[in-house]
Amino acid sequence: MALRYTFTARLWLYPGEAGWHFLTVPEEVAAEVRDDTLTFRRGFGSVKITATISGHRWSTSLFPDSRSGSYLLPVKKAIRTAAGIEAGDQVSVDVEVPGLEVPDAG
Repeated sequence: MALRYTFTARLWLYPGEAGWHFLTVPEEVAAEVRDDTLTFRRGFGSVKITATISGHRWSTSLFPDSRSGSYLLPVKKAIRTAAGIEAGDQVSVDVEVPGLEVPDAG
């Protein structure tokens, strides 16, 4: 079984001209991601993931955020449009870390 996380967070717009929208991963989920992916992280501590919002799935990465001590999930325009979400909305998201399996408790 792959590593999976589910959380709800408020979509926010990064100030500036670029118009990037993000979800900040809740602290408890970020701690799990940090522990579970310790040896799997990429450059700058990012974690390659597949995210799903309202049935719309895409590949991206979680990026560490030194300000919040959590991870940021960028949500691209095509997903925001398809899911009918905008900055300020509470958004439920499913995240999967491809290629990583949950250790068997057996």
